[in-house]
Amino acid sequence: MEKTYDYIIVGSGLFGSVFAREMRRRGKRLLVLERREEIGGNIYTERVEGIDVHRYGPHIFHTNQREIWDYVDRLTPLCPVQFSPVANFHGEIYSLPFNMYTFHRLWGVRTPEEAASKLAAERAAYADIEPRNLEEQALKLVGRDIYEKLVKGYTEKQWGRPATALPAFIIRRLPVRLTYNYSYFDDRFQGIPEDGYTKLAEALLYGVEVKTGVDFLADVAHWKAEAAKIVFTGRVDSYFGERLGTLEYRSLRFAEERLDTANYQGTAVMNYTAAEVPYTRITEHKHFVKAKSPVTVISREFPQIWREGLEPYYPVNDEKNDRLYQQYREAAKEEPEVIFGGRLGTYTYYNMDQVVEQALAMVAQETGEAE
Repeated sequence: MEKTYDYIIVGSGLFGSVFAREMRRRGKRLLVLERREEIGGNIYTERVEGIDVHRYGPHIFHTNQREIWDYVDRLTPLCPVQFSPVANFHGEIYSLPFNMYTFHRLWGVRTPEEAASKLAAERAAYADIEPRNLEEQALKLVGRDIYEKLVKGYTEKQWGRPATALPAFIIRRLPVRLTYNYSYFDDRFQGIPEDGYTKLAEALLYGVEVKTGVDFLADVAHWKAEAAKIVFTGRVDSYFGERLGTLEYRSLRFAEERLDTANYQGTAVMNYTAAEVPYTRITEHKHFVKAKSPVTVISREFPQIWREGLEPYYPVNDEKNDRLYQQYREAAKEEPEVIFGGRLGTYTYYNMDQVVEQALAMVAQETGEAE
């Protein structure tokens, strides 16, 4: 018997929405199911007194691929931005990523040669170690001063564990620039939708049937009977009822505040790197696209352990969890009518451009265009 839909897409985040748009353009019958009452997944923004508030944390679209940038820019104009967060350590302000402004603030150096010499001296004590954990990896990369002030506290808050208990591979490298370039990303193209990310989600899902406030997992059999294939972008372990075990995630809590001031901190994102400060950063949303408003909206970000009922944000890709995920990957092979995609569906941290690329590649694979 013919199914009602060619694809039911579970989740209206970036992967699901890009997949939906491309399949609609190819004449497929589609339904998008979204558990929340709004579309867009974690890129959802809401306009508050002229300010686009990133409800689920700040998102900057950045890529080196012109075709990926153009794909998004055609849907909703991207406002070029230079993301330049700063770090606050007990009231001392440092530029991020680590650059000549940072080194001058730390050590009083003024030239790249002086900075390189100081960095070499900082690293020397750890040059011969084979890092066994994140702390040793960071010390080997940048030395004690930068680690203690700008890495240790922030990272331990982010992951909820001592740096000595975190695997070294979490920090494969720490960007060090011997220039006064303080743009956080190196990518050629960086921007944010002029009218917010929700407009991007609306453009992607234009003409697609969408049901919000629907939990696919509450009636899997019903929805599978309705579609030839399912595209699942939720937690991969939740799809299988966690029958092999529960994967670990980090969650976040946001404390939002409207303030009767035009400018609270002078930058979009300020990281708080001291362990004593319970939040990791404050986002002042109006600074992303220079919103003109007599007030401002800030969000304090509190990392926390994920548990049922909280939003999972980051996979904990340590050895134990990666082994478990591989078991779920094998289980997924037994259900060829289900496609797993996005961060949660593949238990992988992706940047937004990578998610767009992944979704386009899956469309090409499904339609035979990749051959």
